[in-house]
Amino acid sequence: MSTQLPALVAGLVDDAAVFPPGSASLPDAVAAHRRHRAAWYADLVGPLLLPASAVTAGELSGLVDPAEGLAIGLIGDTGLGRLPFALSFLPPLGVRARQIEAPVARRGEDPQPGLAELVKLTERLDGVSVYAEIPLTFGLMGALDALADARAGGLPVAAKFRTGGLAVELFPTPAELAAVICACRDRDLPFKLTAGLHHAVRQVDPETGFTHHGFGNVLAATLAAADGAAVDTVAELLTVRDERPLVQCTDGRHDSARPLWVGFGSCSITEPLTDLIRLGLVNGGYEA
Repeated sequence: MSTQLPALVAGLVDDAAVFPPGSASLPDAVAAHRRHRAAWYADLVGPLLLPASAVTAGELSGLVDPAEGLAIGLIGDTGLGRLPFALSFLPPLGVRARQIEAPVARRGEDPQPGLAELVKLTERLDGVSVYAEIPLTFGLMGALDALADARAGGLPVAAKFRTGGLAVELFPTPAELAAVICACRDRDLPFKLTAGLHHAVRQVDPETGFTHHGFGNVLAATLAAADGAAVDTVAELLTVRDERPLVQCTDGRHDSARPLWVGFGSCSITEPLTDLIRLGLVNGGYEA
């Protein structure tokens, strides 16, 4: 049974169970995703994210009943050129790609060639949403301009940014993340985030010492940006470590669709759900 969740958090968390640090086996991830889709909080959960390498290796075979219509997000870990090959594996399994996410450049590389290749792929697809992962380094603003132009031309393309990882340089500063949120706002360009958003409020990981962005901070910052806030105001919200002002930013907006920010992938659905209940953004206590 699915109980309607506030529109503000609908589809906020994609199921990235197979990715680190959770690294669930594919059979376990598929089984758990079925449980999430049948639970009272189902409206919170986006598609199951799967790497193209697992699809092309045949790891989905026998795990999915074609009648269930499993929707996945295909993550292009095998390179842009092999994405069509991975997509060809899905129809015989009764699986559909709801979205495709792929990096278009490494840090320091010009993102334009990879972005052009991904846009050409999008033109050949039938309405599948495509997210170009762009490093927050050289060529970022030009890449956002190119994405905005493609989107204005009717293509379902948007941006994706990394907010964490195994190295400190993969964690953007609040000022950097605020700048890119506002840049997307100025271009009317939706965006996704990936990695590092394990909890609602900004915090330090005791094991690595890395400071992680909070998804509640990002939500408050994005709402402020959508309302026209300047970069410094958006950045200040990303630095907050007290949940109370973050919750105040959502007052009166629970029934409104979330602007700009499509959502993020998490290897745990339970952790963000628990934080959302604690913050009062989701009403817990329902039974599956």
